Amino acid sequence: MSHVKAKEVLPEELLKEIQKYVQGENLYIPKPKEFYQKWGACSGARKSIAERNAAIRRSFKKGVSIDEFVEEYFLSSETIKKIVYSK
Repeated sequence: MSHVKAKEVLPEELLKEIQKYVQGENLYIPKPKEFYQKWGACSGARKSIAERNAAIRRSFKKGVSIDEFVEEYFLSSETIKKIVYSK
């Protein structure tokens, strides 16, 4: 998260109004909900995990055991079961 000086981006009137409530403190202004992104959307982690899970499901259908996945992916057997038995 980067820091931006309020003085550089806010109109003077708005800055003075905010200063009535907060002075010399860091203030976090959240994004509007319509701009939220799901976890991993920017980094590609979500896509990477989805691809890994699809590969696990394909291999499971071909007969690879849950214990083999535990060793290969360093995931718990319960996590592997959730992946292979989910739709």
